[in-house]
Amino acid sequence: MRAALAATLKKAFSAAETALRPCVASKCLDFHLHHCQSSDPAEQRPGSSILGRDLPEIWATPSAASPLLPPPEPQSSCVDEEPTPVIIDGKSIAEEIRLGLSQEVLRMKAMINKVPGLAVVLVGQRRDSQAYVRNKTKACEEVGMRSLMAEFPEDCGEEDVLNVVSDFNRDPSVHGVLVQLPLPKHLDEERILGAVSLEKDVDGFHPLNMGNLALSGREPLFIPCAAKACVELLLRLGVDLKSKHVAVIGRSNVVGLPTSLLLQDVTREADIVISAAGVPNLVRGNWLKRGSVVIDVGTNPVEDPNSEQGYYLQGDVCYEEALQLASAITPVPGGVGPVTVAMLLANTLDSAKRLYSFT
Repeated sequence: MRAALAATLKKAFSAAETALRPCVASKCLDFHLHHCQSSDPAEQRPGSSILGRDLPEIWATPSAASPLLPPPEPQSSCVDEEPTPVIIDGKSIAEEIRLGLSQEVLRMKAMINKVPGLAVVLVGQRRDSQAYVRNKTKACEEVGMRSLMAEFPEDCGEEDVLNVVSDFNRDPSVHGVLVQLPLPKHLDEERILGAVSLEKDVDGFHPLNMGNLALSGREPLFIPCAAKACVELLLRLGVDLKSKHVAVIGRSNVVGLPTSLLLQDVTREADIVISAAGVPNLVRGNWLKRGSVVIDVGTNPVEDPNSEQGYYLQGDVCYEEALQLASAITPVPGGVGPVTVAMLLANTLDSAKRLYSFT
């Protein structure tokens, strides 16, 4: 995730010189990207282009269906009063994106009698994974896409999963194949993800997609959905990206670093903080610079016997503390998550358009 976010942000900002939006229309962009890594292995857990040819058409010129977020309301002139942070409403943004996608799906069906199809592979009984898959299936239905799902028990064999991935690869009515992560430990995640057809890798995790995303001058068929959602949110927020310091907090197998000190030193200087570490409440208020924009990708299930689902979702960022310092922040849930699903649908639509040469 950290690598995908970093590569996507670099693509976005390096292409900003050809942008149509005023907030990123700059001939000179001094962009600084820091990688921050959570090193505790016990905490690991397995969205017409406005930014030039390196970015997909989902980043469209603002319109009635895809407005920028409104600026914060004017504050009192009292010098002691702090500005109210913008709570970035991912649900509303995702709804706007789905509306645009549904219109495209209708147009495709009317003109060539085809609709995009998304197939999801789910292994095991993790309640959070089941909930994510339900949300993706529901989103498909809302925009008129076809959805399929293959479910396996926790102890299934690796060849069983590979066989169904192969079946979806060959199915002409399926334009996107997604393997829900994390997989059980006995399965080779890299092998299974690598088995997904490059042309149907709407999650953007195929080695060739990731490689093309990282290399200058190359274009991936698909950008990973969460990374794409982060950029979409920054664009819709109207963040001026010129000369910004960005800290992307991820996870790594490397151990031994004084992680808390390392992260604090970097994030305190960052104008934009994006956390995808998978560690609840990792990012505290004293890690943040006043006025920073905080994008919390973490959706960490925390057991709660009093909850109807048996758990609740907690972000990587200590939300109440961050509210005292951030100029804008995504909540969990309801921030990055819904937009990530919308980006998945956008990638699936792009795949179908590519297959049918539909413009």
